[in-house]
Amino acid sequence: MPTYSAIPLAQTIVGLCKAKEIQQVVISPGSRNAPLIISFTGDSYFDCYSIVDERCAAFFALGLAQQLRHPVALVCTSGSAILNYYPAVAEAFYSDVPLVVISADRPKERIDVGDGQTIRQEFVMQNHILYEANMINTGKESSDVNEANQQLLNDALNTAIQRNGPVHINAPFYEPLYDKVAAPTFGIRSVQTTSRAVQETPSSYEYLLESWNSSERKMILVGTNYPEEISSTWIDLLLTDPSVLMLVETTSNMHHPKIINGIDQFLEPLASDQLEELQPEILITMGGMVVSKKIKAFLRKYKPERHWHIHPKKAYDTFGCLTNHIETTPKQFFNSFLLQTAIDESPYQRWGLDIREDRRKKHKEYVKTIPFSDFKAFEIIFNQLPQQLQLQLSNSSTVRYAQLFNSDPTHHIYCNRGTSGIDGSTSTAIGASLQTDRITTLITGDLSFFYDSNAFWNSYVPKTFKVILINNRGGGIFRILPGREDSDVFSTYFETQHQLTALQLCAMYTLEYQVATNIKNLENGLHWLFTETTGPAVLEVFTPRELNDSVLLDYFTFLR
Repeated sequence: MPTYSAIPLAQTIVGLCKAKEIQQVVISPGSRNAPLIISFTGDSYFDCYSIVDERCAAFFALGLAQQLRHPVALVCTSGSAILNYYPAVAEAFYSDVPLVVISADRPKERIDVGDGQTIRQEFVMQNHILYEANMINTGKESSDVNEANQQLLNDALNTAIQRNGPVHINAPFYEPLYDKVAAPTFGIRSVQTTSRAVQETPSSYEYLLESWNSSERKMILVGTNYPEEISSTWIDLLLTDPSVLMLVETTSNMHHPKIINGIDQFLEPLASDQLEELQPEILITMGGMVVSKKIKAFLRKYKPERHWHIHPKKAYDTFGCLTNHIETTPKQFFNSFLLQTAIDESPYQRWGLDIREDRRKKHKEYVKTIPFSDFKAFEIIFNQLPQQLQLQLSNSSTVRYAQLFNSDPTHHIYCNRGTSGIDGSTSTAIGASLQTDRITTLITGDLSFFYDSNAFWNSYVPKTFKVILINNRGGGIFRILPGREDSDVFSTYFETQHQLTALQLCAMYTLEYQVATNIKNLENGLHWLFTETTGPAVLEVFTPRELNDSVLLDYFTFLR
């Protein structure tokens, strides 16, 4: 038998979430949000999770929504709690992940008068949300107020569903907070239907076709992308055209014999005359954020004549040359466009693939010669990972090293590239692991791992969750930056040296744990991680802090 809060506003919020099929609810414990907790947990329709640390809770919800591709609700108490949601909300905003943030609040007259646990919550995240719904609560039951709140809620929830992004619902509650009723005081009178509407694709793109058919150098660049988002049929058709060169990132989840997947590996050694030869006449971009700084620098210097970006909502002018925003999905665009294109007998694709093959040969030569290091560890990991994984990558060095290796086509790969922060990688991966039948493996660096160590402070970490932790005793990626010098200032404030290990943390959270310090250890450790562990586990790989940067920098020198 469902139980409801006696407060009509809480009933309305929960009732409309149910009507919109928002089933997953992540709750950060508190008191002011008691009416919401009572109503969500009192209805068996909802799957509720209790996550104490609000920052972890928000990234956990992000991981759930990332996999569901449907809104997940976040519920917190009043005061600073909502501010801890903000990093994940910003990530959701830039990564097109639907989150419904529901913050309990004090009544308006209690704000800025010295009352406890109050801040200015209205519009607190306005720069990184798609819709703000500030609920009305006078402390008295009113059908007019209820109707107004239902309209605000419909607009907020529909926005999250239709536009795939975060929205904020701020709900002030008067005391008493804990009273319950067996049936709602007000019924849900207005459930406005939603659809994930995408702008109609024109039957022909004559204004683009002429440019396409007359160009000999056409580059496709794909950033972050869901697995199987773009049909292999269209990739095959695109790459039958010798004038098309496709560059994809590891997070694109795209695979084909004719794509260039190691963008930095491909670009870094090119001489100026080769860069001029690579300069596209037409650039088509699709997907989310791009990791590679080298491709950004190249396209900003060697600008294409035309840049088309395919996305239903967003068109960032990343390279300063955007000419067309094609407001639809890649699937819909190619379905209409490609069948009308002509094949151009250009050497462009073959030229690029020949360079790619040369780079791959040199890559294989180089990794045979290097000592144990970050680079060597990633080579072993990507060679030994089992198939059919959900692979979650943390930011900074992890996702960049992953770009240098071929990934298994059966893997589903994710990374928080919206804001590219190291915060929340583990929490996101744990949330995501609950919505897949695959083993979820997080590959992470030490700073990212320890930064988000509260990610394990819950009872939801599945047995299939595995972590490969590369511990190089600090922010090793900073050692390759220009202007680096070995000094106390650098090691303390940039590299942030430390002597932490995950041993005690794993013991506290009852995670299985093993260490690798050399090639043989790592190979045995990976076998242990995927065949012998029976619960969530961490393989901590220690690499030489002062050697890693030179191995990576020498790699690009060797490719030249």
